[in-house]
Amino acid sequence: MKIQILGTGCTKCKTLAANAEKAVQELGLQSEIEKVTEIKDIMKFQLLATPGLVINGKVKAAGRVPSPEEIKQLLSEEEG
Repeated sequence: MKIQILGTGCTKCKTLAANAEKAVQELGLQSEIEKVTEIKDIMKFQLLATPGLVINGKVKAAGRVPSPEEIKQLLSEEEG
């Protein structure tokens, strides 16, 4: 499973990355977490606001920081 954090490195982006890492650890998943910081790369996902959470190429959240619990739910649905 591939998780991407879209954002330029702001506080919210860092919080989202930490929440994603926590969710992955709690679920015991083997996942790659990639931080996408280049504007041109972020724009490929057509986000209106950062930070963004992308799981397996699909935007799951944008412009907000989902909790580790919400991220676990999203990961479970994607794995499903």
